[in-house]
Amino acid sequence: MHFDVAIIGSGPSGASTAYHLAKAGIKTVIVEKETLPRYKTCGGGLVFRGRKSLPFDIHDAVESEFREIDIYLGENLHFTTQRKEPSITMIMRDAFDKLLTDKAKEQGVVLLENHKLQTLAFKDEKIILTTSQISLTANFVIAADGALSPTAKMAGWINDTRNLIPALEYEVEVTPADFERLSKNVRFDIDAIPYGYAWNFPKKNHLSIGVASARRTKINLKKYYRAYMETLGISKVVSESQHGFQIPVTPRTDGFVKNNVFLIGDAAGFADPITAEGISNAIYSGKLAAQAIIETDKHPQKAAELYIEKLEAGLLPEIKTAIWLSKWFYEQKTIRNLLAKKYGQRIVEEMLNVFHGQRTYPKNVKQKLKQKIKELVF
Repeated sequence: MHFDVAIIGSGPSGASTAYHLAKAGIKTVIVEKETLPRYKTCGGGLVFRGRKSLPFDIHDAVESEFREIDIYLGENLHFTTQRKEPSITMIMRDAFDKLLTDKAKEQGVVLLENHKLQTLAFKDEKIILTTSQISLTANFVIAADGALSPTAKMAGWINDTRNLIPALEYEVEVTPADFERLSKNVRFDIDAIPYGYAWNFPKKNHLSIGVASARRTKINLKKYYRAYMETLGISKVVSESQHGFQIPVTPRTDGFVKNNVFLIGDAAGFADPITAEGISNAIYSGKLAAQAIIETDKHPQKAAELYIEKLEAGLLPEIKTAIWLSKWFYEQKTIRNLLAKKYGQRIVEEMLNVFHGQRTYPKNVKQKLKQKIKELVF
């Protein structure tokens, strides 16, 4: 079996990339280690810019939509913002990934389920992939297999240069009264955990509640999760399931292409450094990889160069700014809170503009912050 492109992983980045490639007439296969639908650990909050970038409707996989978001900064500051379009769409990854993969299959993508990638070998400008069931070849491989990305390791990324932060999420079923009270809008609580935040994402019949630290450190996440449950005033937990995971919030420093293997999404380290939201950039980076292969007519060297060029034109500079902003936001709490008291609502609105794809993080953020701090001091 030979394909132009083999994509490892059927998550949002892999499935949407496959869709774009197949629609352009490129013979594409998705290699998936499990059988769809399958549970996938994820907060499940899809920001509007990620949703609108998809070339098809996802209504059938939507659990709920939220146009109002509450942001709490400690005990004293509370901001609410509303938009006409849903700022965050709640999805469960089993249904969402299945929908995206089905859309890809409609374009002619081959899906190999229950095929765990075991080895990659490189011979005569082709890549030989051995799975738990078969061997196949491809001209390109796209690693869309998440934060751990065994594919990246097989392809030669030996040392992990990304910064992976810890997160803990629970799928929680609560009493009808608590669900009614807590399912009206999305809530973020900054500083509910040191150097991080907690969230409450209402789904169709339950709540996804979690905590994440913006620092790569040992921390008792469960302790802060329990404290956050008290903050939310949850009187009784009917059932809960725990899921720990890591989120790469800085890109790799040793490249995104090796031997015709392209890294996208979490495998490349493209999650938002401030919010740790990864789906929208995963979809976007996959689209860039697909465009690079399509626009160069599957020329290996030109495709690799064009992919990097596309990343450097927008995504990488935005992430670089967000890395600096994240460090400042979570570590300079005193100054941050002073600014939030005066400019908090405006800051929240601008953050929502990023969520909606109406703007990116400002490149001159350092200068702007210095100016605002001067105004506060003097």
